[in-house]
Amino acid sequence: MRIHGHRVRIGWLATSVLALFGVAVGTAIGSALVVLDTKLWLSSHSRTAAIQADSSLSEAQKILTVLKQSPYGACSDEEIAYLRGLVFQSQLVKDAGRLDGNHVVCSATGSTGLPLATQTPAAVRLKDGSVQSTVAATTAPGSADAGVQQTLLMRDGAYVLFNSKIALNSGPIPLSMLVTTKGTGAQARPGAEDGAINRFKDSSGHVGNTLYATRCAPQGMHCATATTTIGAAWRGEASLIPTSAFGGGMAGILIGFAFSFRYRRRRELNQQLKRAAEGDELTVAYQPIVDLETQQIVGAEALARWKDEEGNEVKPDVFVKIAEEFGFVGAITKTVLRRTLRDFASTMRERPDFRMSINVAAADLTDPEFLPMLSDSLKRARVSPKSLAIELTERSASNSDAAMETIRSLRKLGHSIHIDDFGTGYSNLDKLLWLFADTIKIDKAFTGGIGTESAGATILPQILAMAESLNLEVVVEGVETYRQADYFHPGAQRIYGQGWLYGRPVSAQDFLALLAGEQAILSSEEAADAFTTRPGSLRIVSHQVA
Repeated sequence: MRIHGHRVRIGWLATSVLALFGVAVGTAIGSALVVLDTKLWLSSHSRTAAIQADSSLSEAQKILTVLKQSPYGACSDEEIAYLRGLVFQSQLVKDAGRLDGNHVVCSATGSTGLPLATQTPAAVRLKDGSVQSTVAATTAPGSADAGVQQTLLMRDGAYVLFNSKIALNSGPIPLSMLVTTKGTGAQARPGAEDGAINRFKDSSGHVGNTLYATRCAPQGMHCATATTTIGAAWRGEASLIPTSAFGGGMAGILIGFAFSFRYRRRRELNQQLKRAAEGDELTVAYQPIVDLETQQIVGAEALARWKDEEGNEVKPDVFVKIAEEFGFVGAITKTVLRRTLRDFASTMRERPDFRMSINVAAADLTDPEFLPMLSDSLKRARVSPKSLAIELTERSASNSDAAMETIRSLRKLGHSIHIDDFGTGYSNLDKLLWLFADTIKIDKAFTGGIGTESAGATILPQILAMAESLNLEVVVEGVETYRQADYFHPGAQRIYGQGWLYGRPVSAQDFLALLAGEQAILSSEEAADAFTTRPGSLRIVSHQVA
């Protein structure tokens, strides 16, 4: 109960920490999304404002040219009617009329007498002689909507008033707009300037508490800068941050539960596996190794198998990794050795050429009790070390100086050293010479590539050539088809096969029956009837399947 309570507390702690972390990450993501969304919002409005400013200016210039060439008398009824027609036909022009100095004499909307400030800080003199200026809504001729920018263009005693139709209070986020004319440094609407904001080229970012986006009309005269504050953006997107924080928190909780479940599962598997190893409850299956030249069984590999206490089979790579992680993989090695000698000691004594292989972990090689335990077990079983091959992975073979010394000691005692899964780790020529390895086991990943253009199939001839030059025996793993078996041509070089073509791992009783001749390996013709031949399917001898 105490252990269970400790696991529960660890699970809840992990879940709580991950939930809080998720909330923090979600909040940060939400805040970043608010800023990103706001910049996109500002960019869209500023681009529209710049394009409309260019379009409005172009249309206003055309109207001023028409007024300059007007056939009607200045401010006559005919001209005012003409002005009204021009204004009403335009989507961007708000008013047009005649000036006396800087006072309105007549206009399309009927406004007269209003003064227009022709020399403002924002006034810009254009190449055609016209003056562009910004007019406040309270002094502009005609009515104006609050919050809508208005621009004035004047030339030769006439004016045109237009607006960008960009409502500054539209949408969830309030913004301010500045329209500037490229090449002059002037702005068409007064406002708070900040030297850090570039208002004459496309840019965006934030300065202090201000978010901004500047966009310029393509091949035009105007740029527009839309600005707002970070506080206004957060208020405008008030739901985004808590939604992201909630989502992050839920993700953290789910990850926490998954972590807690995985932790408890690994802890439970650890305890169950340790009990099984110490209680001799693991089983061992034996897969035949066949001489490819004679097609005779010359050995086997002992493979640990385990079912948890609920009866679920656990894969070897899973439970061996757990045993290594929790430091009792030696108990599994000892169990496999004890069962193998119990099942095959007499066979190994009676058949000197028969060789059984067992897998040894990196931790075994550095365990000072491993060599004495191995030697003592073989003496009690009256089995020669030559009958027991030691399989090592390339990683474990290069683990440490102590491991290397153990390997050399095993070799001196007479054990054959096999390098398992060769080609998938850290193989090199110097290491093989240093280890005095007898055999390399070619990983099934290379075997599976036979007949294809995979990289493994390209490397395979090089591996075989290297093994032959070093006088190493070769065991080919994962042989599942005759095509794969026929790829290898044993001759002076000894090559052995291991895989489903010759049988899956089976119990000791079934394997001994094979050796006794009761269920011999089938000949090629006999096997053709017992194998499935559907393209791409595995060819398995039915009576050998565990």
